[in-house]
Amino acid sequence: MSMSKFMALLKGDFREDWRGKVFLFMASQLLSLFGSSIVGFAVVWYITLETGSSSLMTISILASFLPQIIIAPFAGVWADRYNRKLLIMLSDSLTALATLVLVIFFLTGNGSFTLIFVISAVRSVGSGIQSPAVGAILPQIVPMDQLTRINGLHNSLTSTMMLISPAVAGAMLGTAGFGYTLMIDVITAALAVMVLSFLSVRKQRKELEEGEKGVFKELSAGIRYTRHHPFIGRLLIIYAIFFFLVTPAAFLSPIMIARSFGPEVWRLTFNEIFWTGGAIFGGIIITVMGHFKDKVKTLALSSLGFGITFILLGLSPNFTFYIVVMFVAGIFMPFFGTAETVLIQENVEECMLGRVYSLVQLIISAVMPLGMLFFGPLGDRLRIETIMIASGVGILLLIPTIWRTKIVKNEEGSREDGCEI
Repeated sequence: MSMSKFMALLKGDFREDWRGKVFLFMASQLLSLFGSSIVGFAVVWYITLETGSSSLMTISILASFLPQIIIAPFAGVWADRYNRKLLIMLSDSLTALATLVLVIFFLTGNGSFTLIFVISAVRSVGSGIQSPAVGAILPQIVPMDQLTRINGLHNSLTSTMMLISPAVAGAMLGTAGFGYTLMIDVITAALAVMVLSFLSVRKQRKELEEGEKGVFKELSAGIRYTRHHPFIGRLLIIYAIFFFLVTPAAFLSPIMIARSFGPEVWRLTFNEIFWTGGAIFGGIIITVMGHFKDKVKTLALSSLGFGITFILLGLSPNFTFYIVVMFVAGIFMPFFGTAETVLIQENVEECMLGRVYSLVQLIISAVMPLGMLFFGPLGDRLRIETIMIASGVGILLLIPTIWRTKIVKNEEGSREDGCEI
């Protein structure tokens, strides 16, 4: 398709139809994710190849996570107060400009690890601002009865992009060097902003008497809303416990492979490919299904799948058995993630979505690193297989709590916090 035809398409009814809006939104987000993923892999591999220092790697991880944790609560307020589309575009522009600075310094021979850490922190701020807005904007462009299907498709496409980006990052880093590899993110971010600029988004509902509130008061209202919500507060507690228990499979599985099956690079690559392949397959299934009859039960059943597969990973007699089970485990991730996402989108008032999603981001950014502080040292004392089995059992013990969780609306709480009903 020529550029003129593409522009003509964007000027027609395509932009006003919800399917066209979803296309533009997903195209923009996948471009953004692709570039960001390449930068993430490139930075990790560059530090590894140049220094092999675990201390520098730790600093890099902290620079990538801590700013998100700090900015997330405020970003949720901004996502509820301001134009979410504009916030996404500005945050993408911020990360692109920060990366461009890093590109210029490295291409002119003035790059340093300190600069990498500073730019990683700035990019983390951009990601922290973007995430709540991305999660909250979908109900503004997607009909409620299509949220499950679209979130499933989004998970599948995201997993596909995460499968492609390491290969591209590795090829670019090996042939073009670190600076030119980073340049991909600048280009994809610019394209993402351009595509998103064509998206037509209905105006979000605001809080009443907005001018009388400040950032900290709105942040406090969001935390109070979540804590007192009869369903969402319980859901986020479950979410935090679940991801704490997923930490061993997410971070310690490469060590388990190296210790038990062999330290070859191809084994670690297969581990990522089979997990991501399972996630892609699960996302496709959700897209075809279109909806879940009972999303809470879907959370419980996908947790059952995780519990069983994690135990089987710990009992793996050989690498072939391990990667097959890892593929099956990957299938359950989009089921859990999609059910959780749609439950939030369906049960949180629109004027509170940004703040609730900022708390979700806070959980993801904080719980898994905390999990590593617990499980990491434990992995030097115990076999990883034992930890994997224990985490699987822990998830199984969480299932009765999930199963008994009831969806309860929060009409009274929404009025108290000033939402339009």
